[in-house]
Amino acid sequence: MTKPAIKLAAPDLQHLTGDIFVAAGMPEAAAAKVAEVLVWANLRGADSHGVQRIPRYVELIDDGAMNPRPAMRVAFETPAASLIEADRAAGPVAMSFATTEAVRKARGSGIGLALVRQTTHTAAQGYYTAMAARDGMAALSGSCSSPNMIYYGARAAGVSTSPLSIAVPGAARDPLVLDMATGVVAMGKIVHARRTGQRLEPGWAVDAEGKPTTDPARAALPLPLGGPKGSGLSLMIECIASLITANPLLADTFEGKPEGEKHRQNAFLIAIDIARFCDLDLFQDNVRRLVAGLKSLPRQPDVDEVLMPGERGSRMLARRSRDGIPIPAATWSELGRVARRFGLSMPTNADGSWTAQ
Repeated sequence: MTKPAIKLAAPDLQHLTGDIFVAAGMPEAAAAKVAEVLVWANLRGADSHGVQRIPRYVELIDDGAMNPRPAMRVAFETPAASLIEADRAAGPVAMSFATTEAVRKARGSGIGLALVRQTTHTAAQGYYTAMAARDGMAALSGSCSSPNMIYYGARAAGVSTSPLSIAVPGAARDPLVLDMATGVVAMGKIVHARRTGQRLEPGWAVDAEGKPTTDPARAALPLPLGGPKGSGLSLMIECIASLITANPLLADTFEGKPEGEKHRQNAFLIAIDIARFCDLDLFQDNVRRLVAGLKSLPRQPDVDEVLMPGERGSRMLARRSRDGIPIPAATWSELGRVARRFGLSMPTNADGSWTAQ
């Protein structure tokens, strides 16, 4: 029987996460940013990109793949674009810096591009596009890594699950955010299923021999979303994020080069200053009209409500902010081992107990 999850208040979880990364060698500001981005994902129900990543991030620091104190810099820039040398920074640190750069460029030129070379796992892309949208921008971001997803027609990993996010300012304060993987599911969701004992849906993944499976313990690779569409989209993200930055990931792996064995990621973020082209209030009102029109459409018999991108996450945010974030027992155990390694105490409720989900 699967052990019940632990529930923890978001501030406590964020504090613990920040303390772990400070102990692992990050400056406090960088550790706080990583903690904020990971817990942001947990609050919205994207647990595959939340604190379950902590042990892996610490492992990357131990291996030298993630640099806890990078010398990030803008290696090259034009009036509308910046190429950021991330120096193996934690993805949330590099991508937050890139978002700020892209927004800065957009303020001056109407549109801004930030290319990020040589970062590590970028976490939830929606955090960065939402960050730009709150600054009045329309934003698009993507990232890529070593092969971890089937390329359509092949039986082995050929591309990455390359996440893609698009966000715009919403009618209210919350941006409208699309955040998706180019796989049917992200690899992290398969890992999360292993930890919670959940079966996978048919068509999500294949085993090491390329055969379909619903067993999370046997699942080796996710399948591309929409077959050739998902794998083709991932390929093109590699072309933009990696080839333009002269840091190829997939080809190095295929050719057996030493760099191809290392954990590396590249990314990009594009920001468009809406106010340079259209009154921002008018834009947001048109978003409201568009959403209202979609929600008023006749529904399929088995559908209770027509949902917008990010709407389930926003509702989950409200619920988990009130009730706490459920952490699977296996994940909590791993976090405990990491904390003990650094001499940190795990947070507890006032009476020393935990609230099971």
